[in-house]
Amino acid sequence: MEFEKCRDILLRENELVREIGGLQDVIHKAVVDRDWTDLEGRFSALDDMGKELAALENEREQIFSQSLGDVDPSSRFYAFTARLSEEQRKEITEIYRSMKLETLKVKTAGEALMSYIADARIVTNGIVEAAFPEKKAKTYSPYGTKASPDMRSMVLNQQF
Repeated sequence: MEFEKCRDILLRENELVREIGGLQDVIHKAVVDRDWTDLEGRFSALDDMGKELAALENEREQIFSQSLGDVDPSSRFYAFTARLSEEQRKEITEIYRSMKLETLKVKTAGEALMSYIADARIVTNGIVEAAFPEKKAKTYSPYGTKASPDMRSMVLNQQF
């Protein structure tokens, strides 16, 4: 029973990680193409998937802690699989490895997207600083800490 429940959770986690990767690819393409339509909704969906993944992981960890007791959390999966038959162990470790590989792919793609956004932001800030040197002055928050100028309220004429 524990095996089937754990396998089902791992399969769902694996599927969810793949869905997250697919949505992350859509977001990356939208950012590169500057298609801002429903970008906030996509980030919201990504956040919901992340919460669902965390809930599944907690559920899986509860199965491990209930069946294994006070085994070190970092080795619970391996302690759990050691109790299974050879066939079950092979099946569940294959699913687990697949999920870990997908997770690494998603993490790498996410880091690449964040790097792209950070670089684009630096370039955009450089262009705005060159075009509007008066915005280069230092501003301070009401608490006396240095704050960057708020560019959200800037209105640009469409002609230069």
